[in-house]
Amino acid sequence: MTIKTLLIANRGEIACRIAKTARKFGITPVGIHSEADANARHVREIGRSILIGKGPASESYLNIDAVMKAAREAGADAIHPGYGFLSENPDFARAVEAAGIIFMGPTPETLEKFGDKASAKKAAIAANVPVISGAPGAKSDPDEIYAAVLEMGLPVLLKAVGGGGGRGQRLVRDEKTLRADIEGALREARSTFGSEGLLLERFLGNARHIEIQIIGDGEGKVLHLHERDCTLQRRHQKVIEEAPAPNLSRALAGKIASDAVRLGQSLNYRGLGTVEFLLAGEDYFFLEVNPRLQVEHPVTEAITGLDLVGLQIDIANGKGIALEQADVPLNGHAVEARFYAEDPAMDFTPSTGRLTTLSLPEGLRVDTGVEEGDAISPFYDPMIAKLISHGESRDEALDALARALNETAIDGVETNRRFLSNLARNEDFRAMKVHTRWIDGELEALTAPEMPANPALWRAVAAHLYVTQDRAQKTGDSWRNRDVFTGWRLGLGEAEAEANMRVTLTGPGESEGVELRLTRLDQKGGFTAFGPDGTATYLVPREIAPGRWQISHAGETYTVTVRIRDTRIEIEVGEARLLYLAASPLAFAAAGAAADRLLTSPLTGMIIKLMVAEGDAVTAGDTVAILESMKLEISIKAATSGRAANISIAEGAMVDRGQAIVEILENEEEAAE
Repeated sequence: MTIKTLLIANRGEIACRIAKTARKFGITPVGIHSEADANARHVREIGRSILIGKGPASESYLNIDAVMKAAREAGADAIHPGYGFLSENPDFARAVEAAGIIFMGPTPETLEKFGDKASAKKAAIAANVPVISGAPGAKSDPDEIYAAVLEMGLPVLLKAVGGGGGRGQRLVRDEKTLRADIEGALREARSTFGSEGLLLERFLGNARHIEIQIIGDGEGKVLHLHERDCTLQRRHQKVIEEAPAPNLSRALAGKIASDAVRLGQSLNYRGLGTVEFLLAGEDYFFLEVNPRLQVEHPVTEAITGLDLVGLQIDIANGKGIALEQADVPLNGHAVEARFYAEDPAMDFTPSTGRLTTLSLPEGLRVDTGVEEGDAISPFYDPMIAKLISHGESRDEALDALARALNETAIDGVETNRRFLSNLARNEDFRAMKVHTRWIDGELEALTAPEMPANPALWRAVAAHLYVTQDRAQKTGDSWRNRDVFTGWRLGLGEAEAEANMRVTLTGPGESEGVELRLTRLDQKGGFTAFGPDGTATYLVPREIAPGRWQISHAGETYTVTVRIRDTRIEIEVGEARLLYLAASPLAFAAAGAAADRLLTSPLTGMIIKLMVAEGDAVTAGDTVAILESMKLEISIKAATSGRAANISIAEGAMVDRGQAIVEILENEEEAAE
């Protein structure tokens, strides 16, 4: 059978990427979308897309009946599941095949083996592939899990049997948090992966993450397409991936690849798959199998010159695998960075909003599912793009990636761009003196803002730009108008006496705000800022384009990029990215106990668990509610003790960033004092 119409059961960048190859093969792609994705880029690029439900994935992209209905409506000969969502769901694969449609992935039986981490481990043992030690089988009873972990000894990794893509893993180091960790892991397993079982494994602390790309024709022929190194991770999420694995002998790489191929052969593997291992010295251990196309597949395409989606299409069309193992090239080095809408300054919490500016670099491969003007919603993974560089050497590829990240311009959401750039330049990473937990230990250095010389100058710049914008918003005047400072109190003689505008800023690395006093603009367009100790900084700001400024100070001129949203001021000067938070004196005066008692949502998302009821006693540090945003669970904790009141949300409710959740009232004895 020759595939003529392909339904792409996914969204975002991977849907766009699959559609591109489908057209090369003369296949008509058809997309699907939720209500939240009605105007998404994959809908626009694919050309025809079918609405399958509401925004939450459980009501759209994870709804098998809705996807199958779309496939019938499209007249699809085949379905490509992409990655995530239903890509590893054996029930979905069965439904596809039962409808007489080709499932572009492994058989349902293989998905059952490898989609469940416990059965995958059994398959690896049967194929004589080394595995990590741990408690036998999957467990779903909290008490049984608790006892098994104590018997194994900490640290232990709790892994959802249906997890994947780094999701569904919790490292437990402290017995004090064990009960809460078990409850959270079971809850995530149910809500995200639809299964309650947890796998308990011994934790390997200083290991590297090596994975082998395999491909099989379903008739016993299985090849490997070399290895990838995915050691740079945070929260079990891959950050930068590369191929081939650096500082790994070809002999050891070949041995690991042979084990991966043997595992695939034992099940007559069909389609693409990734066999993942942890490497500790010369020892390696089976981790899991991802029986689908991987997020990081572009680096394998870069070093082999192969189109992996094209290989999937050939297998689905019954053409098998034309390659032999000796025919698989290995050319140069490739690196991929996952560019996300997340805020490193806020512990990498997802950032939602509209991309008012998005300029992605040229000269390397960029896979993206968004364009300027699109929105990052709270329903799905916050990936903006994958940046893939390829060079003759690893250093060349990393240099190209670092340059590309610096050439990327974005506004509307916070991103991990600077964090990725720091990683690409990091000396320890370049020397591969890293392991899967390395980022956690280096996070402060990797996310710390770079402060250029004369910090007083940049604080003054931030203060001026903030009050100028604030004045413009209140008066309706253009905030770029050089006369917005007129009307300040004048005629007091000395500059410091004229500095009547007060601004409090919290700068990079600071926990408390610093108050500045600013003068009006003089005839040269300059002003003076006075610090708390009376130190004066004179500068002349001039806007040369929207968001671009020239700052003249003490005979030097700097060209900077400025972004201001609400009370957040971001200044990029050279390689430095400076973040300031502004507050008026009144805002600081109102802070304290009253402000601490009103808990608000830190992000847009869904309340998946409410931990208190009206009138309940609450102690400072208690978790009041658990928010889920873009697959990330965030605990909302009380900043003070008291009793819960004015609860304005319920479990399952969608909340906006800044929306009130609950108020913590003073206890009666405290109020009486």
